[in-house]
Amino acid sequence: MKNALLCAVALVGLPLAVNAQSPFPGFYIGAEGGLNWLLNNNSFVYNNPGFVAGGVVGYDFVGPRLELEGSYRKTTGSGIVAFPAGFANVNGQINEVSAMLNGFYDFTPGATISPYVGAGAGIAFVDPSLSPGCTLCSTQFAYQGIVGVSYNVTQSLRINLDGRYHGTTNPGTFTNTNFALMLGLNYKFGGPSEAAAPPPPAPAAVTPPSFMVFFDWDRSDLSVQALATIKQAADAYRTKGNARVTATGHTDTSGPDDYNIALSLRRANTVKDALVRSGVPATAISVIGRGKAQPLVQTGDGVREPQNRRVEIVVQ
Repeated sequence: MKNALLCAVALVGLPLAVNAQSPFPGFYIGAEGGLNWLLNNNSFVYNNPGFVAGGVVGYDFVGPRLELEGSYRKTTGSGIVAFPAGFANVNGQINEVSAMLNGFYDFTPGATISPYVGAGAGIAFVDPSLSPGCTLCSTQFAYQGIVGVSYNVTQSLRINLDGRYHGTTNPGTFTNTNFALMLGLNYKFGGPSEAAAPPPPAPAAVTPPSFMVFFDWDRSDLSVQALATIKQAADAYRTKGNARVTATGHTDTSGPDDYNIALSLRRANTVKDALVRSGVPATAISVIGRGKAQPLVQTGDGVREPQNRRVEIVVQ
């Protein structure tokens, strides 16, 4: 028996597993059972281990737990019992039915493996002696201390293994103190609802193909590189089959506004003419002049910035 007690206490020292659960409070039910040893004794010599079985209803506060437990114990053995005619050796059994209110504390409720301790108090109905006759007719105050370890299979399902010291006030001719090694299974109700699957992402906006042609300062003629870019824009138009092309001219910030508006239009029309020569119908092309109103690179007034001298071609 001593070895069994040491084994149960040693379970508390098992290494803790990494956190695998997200604990949640809730009601639970459970069933339990195991071996029971009647420790005693004044007149009862215990020979064989008995058994204990029961059920629980409780509430888990995540860490602390509170539960109602009902259990039945039965142990067999032999002892010397006093009869009116004298003492005699009797082979028999001791039965007990108890209702307990237990409090527990789980040290690592979010871990896969969690040690716990507990204590309980309640009422027990016990055989007053080993001899046959009166069964469960002695009503006693009951108490117990508990040390154990649980394995959290899931957020809702847990397996408990614990050692229990259980006793009652003196029921009669023997001292009713017990040690039990118990295995239990608990199921917790509720739990966090599964997160709804996120809606599928909105399709990405389709950006129409765009091309950019650059110019020298105060010029609207096309370089070799500009002609190659215009050819790419014409190819994009043919790929789409039925599209609109917009050529928007820009200037840098040097020069007066009215001059820059006219220069940006000349640049846009030069690109339009090149697109037409590359096979794009003139009716599919719109020409816009922005002057220096929308620089690609922000500069002060009067700055000759090469990247601002451009025509943007959009095929859509």
